[in-house]
Amino acid sequence: MPLQTLPLTDARAHFLMAEQQRELRRLYNDTDERTEPFDPASLAGGVLLGYEEDGELLAIGGLKPLGDGSAEIKRMYTLPSARGRRLGRAVLDGLIEWGRAHGLTRLVLETGDQQAEALGLYQSSGFTRIPNFGYYVDIPNSLCFELKL
Repeated sequence: MPLQTLPLTDARAHFLMAEQQRELRRLYNDTDERTEPFDPASLAGGVLLGYEEDGELLAIGGLKPLGDGSAEIKRMYTLPSARGRRLGRAVLDGLIEWGRAHGLTRLVLETGDQQAEALGLYQSSGFTRIPNFGYYVDIPNSLCFELKL
C-alpha cells in the first residue's frame, strides 16, 4: 500500500522535510538559508505518514499532539516531481482518518498566504479559518485553520 506509517527517524522523510523548508524560504524570500533539523520528539504520540511508490518517498505529513484532544498537522510536503497526482490529499485524508481512529476531536494547521494549492486542499477538506495560534500569532502571512473531527 503506497500510504504508510513511517518511523519518526525515517531519513527519507527528514530529507523531504528539509526540502519543504528550502522551498518555503524561496517562496517567502527568506534569505536565511538555515534548514532547521526535524526533531522526531515533536511528533511523539502522533504519526508520520508517507506516500511511497517504487521505494521512493513522494509525500509526507505528520500529526503533532497538542493535548486537549487536538493535534497540529505538520510537515505536509509533496516532491515537485510528484505534484498534481493528489498525493497530498491522500496523506491529508490519512491523517484525518488516523486522528479520528485515535480519538482526536480537532485538527489544526498553519500554512502561508502564498501557498494556493495548500489553501485549496485544506479548504476543500473542510478546514475553516481560525485566529492564528501559538508560534504563528504574530506572523503576518500565516493562516491557521481547524477541522472538527
